[in-house]
Amino acid sequence: MRCEGNPFSRRGFLAAGALGGIGLSLPELLMRQAMAEQKHYDFVEAKAKSVIHVYLPGGMAQQESFDPKPYSPLEYRGEMRTIKTNTGEVFGESVPQLAKRADKFSVIRSMTHGEAAHERGTHNMFTGYKPSPALRYPSFGAVVSHEYGPRNNLPPYVCIPNVPNEFAGTGYLPSSYGGFALGSDPAQSGFKVRDLDLAGGVDGDRFMRRKEALAAVNKHFVSATAADNVGAMNTFYERAYSLLDTPAAKEAFNIDKEDAKTRDRYGRNQAGQRLLMARRLVEAGTRLVTLTYGGWDMHNNITSGFKSQMPALDTGLAALLDDLSQRGMLDETLVMVSSEFGRTPKINNDAGRDHWPKVFSVLMAGGGIKGGMIYGASDSTAAEPEDSPVSPADLATTMYRLLGIVADKELMAPGDRPIEIVDGGKLIEPLMV
Repeated sequence: MRCEGNPFSRRGFLAAGALGGIGLSLPELLMRQAMAEQKHYDFVEAKAKSVIHVYLPGGMAQQESFDPKPYSPLEYRGEMRTIKTNTGEVFGESVPQLAKRADKFSVIRSMTHGEAAHERGTHNMFTGYKPSPALRYPSFGAVVSHEYGPRNNLPPYVCIPNVPNEFAGTGYLPSSYGGFALGSDPAQSGFKVRDLDLAGGVDGDRFMRRKEALAAVNKHFVSATAADNVGAMNTFYERAYSLLDTPAAKEAFNIDKEDAKTRDRYGRNQAGQRLLMARRLVEAGTRLVTLTYGGWDMHNNITSGFKSQMPALDTGLAALLDDLSQRGMLDETLVMVSSEFGRTPKINNDAGRDHWPKVFSVLMAGGGIKGGMIYGASDSTAAEPEDSPVSPADLATTMYRLLGIVADKELMAPGDRPIEIVDGGKLIEPLMV
């Protein structure tokens, strides 16, 4: 094998005396070796143009949602009843609106990993990797931002309402690929995205003068240091200017422009308005939106917890699927609802369920995913996968493929180390159109 455009073979580089003869330092040699060994990637056609990633922090119980066990003993199945879907499957009674639209999405009932701690489970489900003490991996949004960049002058990666956790960041990628956080909740009255309006008393001319002055200062700092955060800050300013200078992009954040009936249909609450904002952003050009809702770490009184939190999510998700479908956007928008892990098969002494990473459920819709499917299965008490286990790497690999990204493509980590976007994941082909 030869490095393209170079008369020396890689083996020849390692020959005694070769370093001095061609004027390479050892780090330069290793870097060239790494570049020579990077893979060739065929073009992959994207099915999805955008992703709406709905993340439910704390670990949502599979038994009370998408994988009920009505024939198991009461201490396993819990107090909540079941409901028939429009495809003939059975969900928990907490999701009646989604049950009526089960033909629009699919559910993975065999999601599994081995991390029972919140932080480690979250890392798995935001990166597709197990946590490592040696390397911080980039989140889905950061990778998509890196691979595709902005569209229509909108940030490629947006977090609603804020960056939800440290694992939703850029990992080993430059900070400039981080998520744009709204900074406030779309459900609040008087909601306003921070930094999208000129300060009081600043008109367009004054803004341009400030912009030119800042550009001069930035040029000095960037030339004086190669620190990642300096370059990233420059990128952030440029993107902010693009938003301020592009009324159509800025307008995407103005949820008040939505018809009142549409807002009511989604629900005038956190779940509904965050989901509606996500639809506005992907419709305008954002590539990946991550939104969080609720707290699902229900160690106590899980029945009342679900009855309190799930109705808003059920209504909002149903409205989102309807809205995307009616607008002709569902086929090109991947909706993924996930959590860090599931809950224990047996109800505990506090009428709740504890952490359980061995099996849980994930919902996927649109963007190249078939509708009306149940993929995989848990056993009779929702304790372990009984059929077709799916790892976080498998889920991430499938998501990336639908976006036209080859998951085993190598990106450069610090020290010129080529790291695969996902290591060892398999496509969930039966779910893919």
